[in-house]
Amino acid sequence: MPFRRSAPLLKIALLLPLLLAVGACSLFHHGKKETLNNMTVEQLYQRAHTLSQDSNWGAAETVYQKLISRFPYGSYNEQSQIELAYAQYKDDKYDDAYSTINEFIKTYPTQKHVAYAYYLRGLINFDRTESGMQKLAKISPSRFDQGYVLQSFDDFNTLVARYPTTRYAADARQRMIYLRNQLAQSELNVAEYYLQRKAYIAAADRAKYIISHYQQSPQTADALAVLAKSYHLLGQQKLAEQTAQVLKLNYPDHPYLRNPNRWPKHHSWAWRLIPLTSSH
Repeated sequence: MPFRRSAPLLKIALLLPLLLAVGACSLFHHGKKETLNNMTVEQLYQRAHTLSQDSNWGAAETVYQKLISRFPYGSYNEQSQIELAYAQYKDDKYDDAYSTINEFIKTYPTQKHVAYAYYLRGLINFDRTESGMQKLAKISPSRFDQGYVLQSFDDFNTLVARYPTTRYAADARQRMIYLRNQLAQSELNVAEYYLQRKAYIAAADRAKYIISHYQQSPQTADALAVLAKSYHLLGQQKLAEQTAQVLKLNYPDHPYLRNPNRWPKHHSWAWRLIPLTSSH
């Protein structure tokens, strides 16, 4: 009789491991469906897109990269490449972002979102024009290498030339004006450097370059003043007077006209330690 009363308990004890095993298998199977290696392309894209919307850029990059590697063709792949580049850009991984979007442009030159790709490439280079140290020290980017400035200008120029009616074109034009002025300022820095070092021919050449290539930039006024002063110090008084007259007609309040001998006002010795360009 005691044996019969304990039989149900024995059955439960025998069945319990089996139930636990089945449950574990069910949980494992469910978990397996949630891994990046088992998600559908739609699930992967939605996961990555959601992470991007939450500004979780690093995690989003991982999922986009998994989608691209697992599903190398199709619209989800193409869109993921663009969004991966944007996530890398927001994550301050400018080199990775540039490589990703540049590869996209080369691979899909007629894709429907290629205009945005050019815009994003311009933004990446635009933000690479100024390092964290420069921002911290509040040093003008014009006093450093202008390689990324030129690249960014070319990217935006390509966008405006090829896709002038897209919604990105207006912003690209404004950024091009800013970049043009920065390039002009970089040239002016060098012209003033030569003027200070009494390299008057070199200073005049740089000033003429600014006047010729950046006519609508604010730096044109100072370039005319550098040119006038260079001519004066070279003994070319007629050219100096003619240039000063052009300066007076266009910029009558320029400080050079009030006192040529005290213009330009040179910066302190500490400021002059900052390199002007990659070559100076």
